[in-house]
Amino acid sequence: MQRRTILTAAALAALASTAPAHAQDATLRFSWWGGGERHETTLKAIAAFEAKNPGVKIKGEYMGFNGYQERLSTQIAGGSEADIVQLNWAWLSSYSKSGTGFLDLGAHKNLLALDQFAPADLKMGTLGGKLNALPAAYTARVFVWNQAAIERAGLKLPTTWDELFAAGKALQAKNGDKAYLLDGEPYDVLLLSHAYVQQKHGKPYVDPNEPKVAMSQEAVLEWVQMYKKLVDSKVATPLPYRASLGGAEKPTEQQQDWTNGNWAGNYTWDSVVRLRESTLDKNQKLAIGPFLTLPGAKHSGMFGRPSLMFAVSKRTKHPEVAVKFLNFLLTDPQAAQILGLSRGVPSASGALHALLKDNRIGPLEQAAYQQIKLQKEAGGIDLPSPLFENQRFSKFMREVFETVAYGKATEQEAARRLYEEGNTLLKRIK
Repeated sequence: MQRRTILTAAALAALASTAPAHAQDATLRFSWWGGGERHETTLKAIAAFEAKNPGVKIKGEYMGFNGYQERLSTQIAGGSEADIVQLNWAWLSSYSKSGTGFLDLGAHKNLLALDQFAPADLKMGTLGGKLNALPAAYTARVFVWNQAAIERAGLKLPTTWDELFAAGKALQAKNGDKAYLLDGEPYDVLLLSHAYVQQKHGKPYVDPNEPKVAMSQEAVLEWVQMYKKLVDSKVATPLPYRASLGGAEKPTEQQQDWTNGNWAGNYTWDSVVRLRESTLDKNQKLAIGPFLTLPGAKHSGMFGRPSLMFAVSKRTKHPEVAVKFLNFLLTDPQAAQILGLSRGVPSASGALHALLKDNRIGPLEQAAYQQIKLQKEAGGIDLPSPLFENQRFSKFMREVFETVAYGKATEQEAARRLYEEGNTLLKRIK
């Protein structure tokens, strides 16, 4: 005879207390860096996701860029990073060399609209055969000109390197010795001169596949010489002068000479064009200029990479919810309308089309996007080595170029350091 078990109310309550929570009952942390607009739009996107997913709470942990990587590194070392993290693409290989540092998103592809990403986008976040991260947007360096300022000086937008140097001297002759064709944070001028040398010699400074300097010693010397020529020819703001105006790293849009049109251009990421435009007075007007290219160039010289990426912690207790949230941020039309261009022109096709449909991508951003898109489709942009933007290596490069900028080293001495010490450091941090 089968026995029946009769459960008391107390027993039922005890079982309920040990039963697993509903799959959607979860609290997750999400960390990112950015400015006021990004913080505001991201918090609104979080609220929209929570409204669609009752029981889910996303706690935002946000700050400015300075100190973000240091905090994240400490958290990862201690196993306390947020469930979803915003990353600089160059950091990915440091935190996940073999592809096991973050959750394998490929194992949850049923929750992701991966068909909205190009194969190259997925490759950028794949290490050791595992999909570690997805890009929010792709960004590259472009020439942003204050067309109004250039026309007031009786000039035209430069279309060749020779025209660039001629325009630098002509602008100062017209507007005085504090007028510069290009404002340049140190990294801007470093990358601009790098573009010229890569066009001429065909190789980047750091090999994209091995921890070594890819340029010849001759090309490295020419890189330093080009950097100095940009400053000596009055094209770019000299580092000592720029440092005297509030710091060498002070953003261009915060410089008075930029807002009033005394500085006529910027070589910068397309993702910050709106920032550059936001502080201009009513007499200024920006335009995206052609990407200067040497005749018969061996490479476009355009420097591009994901603007930032999202990854999910391998330690998260709610992997499916975290992946679902990541997918919402990157591919959902509602999220796209909320976030706008706060992280750049979206890589995901659904988000991109949502913004285009609502005319949310302005003429400047569209012009830059199309210029970069054409270069990518033509194979003109190679993904750089992540070591090039490694924190230690970037600091080393800047320090070497600073010695030239302040007259503490000759071009030959700086080139020797970039070649010899660069090779040694790359092998050490690989």
